Amino acid sequence: MLAVAGISVATGYAQFGVTAALADVAAHFGEPSGGSSIAAQAGLSGTVAGLGLAAIRGASLASLPIAGSADRYGRRSVLLAATAFGLALTALAALSPSYWWFVAIFALGRPALSAANALAGVAAAEETRASDRAKAIGLVAGAYGIGAGLASLVRALGGSALGFRGLFGLALVPLALLGLLRRRVEEPDRFRTVTRGARTRLGSVPTAYVPRLALLSVLAVAFTVMTGPANTFLFFYGEGVLGLSAGGMFVGVIGAGVAGFGGLLVGRSAADVLGRRATAAATHLGQAVAFAFAYRGGAGALFAGYILGAACQGAYGIGFGALSAEVFPTSVRATAAGWLTVATVLGAVMGLGLFGLLADSLSGSFAAAAIWLAAPMGLAAVLLLRLPETRGLELEESAPEPA
Repeated sequence: MLAVAGISVATGYAQFGVTAALADVAAHFGEPSGGSSIAAQAGLSGTVAGLGLAAIRGASLASLPIAGSADRYGRRSVLLAATAFGLALTALAALSPSYWWFVAIFALGRPALSAANALAGVAAAEETRASDRAKAIGLVAGAYGIGAGLASLVRALGGSALGFRGLFGLALVPLALLGLLRRRVEEPDRFRTVTRGARTRLGSVPTAYVPRLALLSVLAVAFTVMTGPANTFLFFYGEGVLGLSAGGMFVGVIGAGVAGFGGLLVGRSAADVLGRRATAAATHLGQAVAFAFAYRGGAGALFAGYILGAACQGAYGIGFGALSAEVFPTSVRATAAGWLTVATVLGAVMGLGLFGLLADSLSGSFAAAAIWLAAPMGLAAVLLLRLPETRGLELEESAPEPA
């Protein structure tokens, strides 16, 4: 589990690097002029920045066949290969000659990073018993958060001397360390015991489990429509629009990191005591409130909303993560995780694109754009009541293999 957590640190650094460096990327490839428009302040318009980020997130749609192949070839081999490929492309993005080249190169590596992140959660679920599963999923989620925090820390310490090129070039460090971690990553016993005949068609799940997958996918879309812009536009809005420094943004990230860790602890206990569904529903609604508040205007609101959102995302990740692992059989668990990754990508792409377009069309009002997205997406939390509660059940009990 510690080796898998180490991989999550690496994928967190690589994926959050785009968010942490967005203001640098916009200023480097754009033309900030100090005017009143978003493009004049940040270097790129909200639409251009949003579409570029949406393209990067949208590339993760290709993570489904990568994650699904783990149901055929094993969790270990696919996890290691996907991580290595994603880190290599992240480092290559440091050489980008233009904004759209940056988007294209990073988009090529994004599917592998997303698949690796999904498989880390699958491995955490399959390596543990019911009493420890929430803790293991929390460990993997926390490790990802540490990696994201490292990206922000490196950028804050490196400043303009490091730039976005140095930030992404440092992805070569975890790529080199992956050779050490691979010796500790093992194939889950649960996967070894499932017959090969159950792993025949890539991307398919048993008919009995399709309604669960569809419902979870809708929930994943709704949640990430909010978290996509809430997290990814953070540095663009804070530095490019509010004029905050990289150091000031890092202080906010530290606060969010502490809150996220607290959310993991609360989510772990709540998922085991109150149940997976209640934990996910409460924090889904909390994220909607946090998102709307963060962009209402001013540094105080931005940090308060971001910190509250980080706490909600930490707890939600455990409740929703445990539930989504426990309602599918082992033979297709990685495939289901791949489909849910696709759903989160679609939600994030929708959120990023709509948020940028709404902000531009509403006279540069990020506050109004956030409210327009948060209100309907938050109400989707009621759909969790239609899923079975899996608290206290072993994987073989909550989702038996089809006959």
